[in-house]
Amino acid sequence: MSEDHPRVITLPPAIYAGAFVLGLLLEYFWRTSVVGPALRIGLGAFLVLVGFAIMISGVRVFRTAGTNVEVYRPATSLVVTGPYQFTRNPIYVGMTMAYAGAGVLADSLWVLGLVVPVLVLMDYGVVRREEQYLAEKFGDAYRNYSRTVRRWV
Repeated sequence: MSEDHPRVITLPPAIYAGAFVLGLLLEYFWRTSVVGPALRIGLGAFLVLVGFAIMISGVRVFRTAGTNVEVYRPATSLVVTGPYQFTRNPIYVGMTMAYAGAGVLADSLWVLGLVVPVLVLMDYGVVRREEQYLAEKFGDAYRNYSRTVRRWV
């Protein structure tokens, strides 16, 4: 395997999935509730759908640019178009929205509460490592981009 990658702590979906499973386990032992069924289904479904749409948009732009989406493979180009004009991490923003929506659908404050450590872990264990890698690989082009586009939203 090539060493030309950002050396993140783990695959980002694993962070979200692990927190979700932990939240459900906590929910099993200490039941919580978020909102009533009508709002829960509407809000949860909305967040999941919008989150997946943002993720898919980010992946499509990567694929169109011919660069790798997978964090363990090298970046071959700097992507600054599509959703990357608004956030440097649209795939992770989408994952976070979908995770929150799934937490609402699961009616679990545990799952929703775990979004905070998920974001801290994502920020320090994934995003900042990716940013360091991209700055080393693309130099001033990435540094200029990161000055004009926010990390999250």
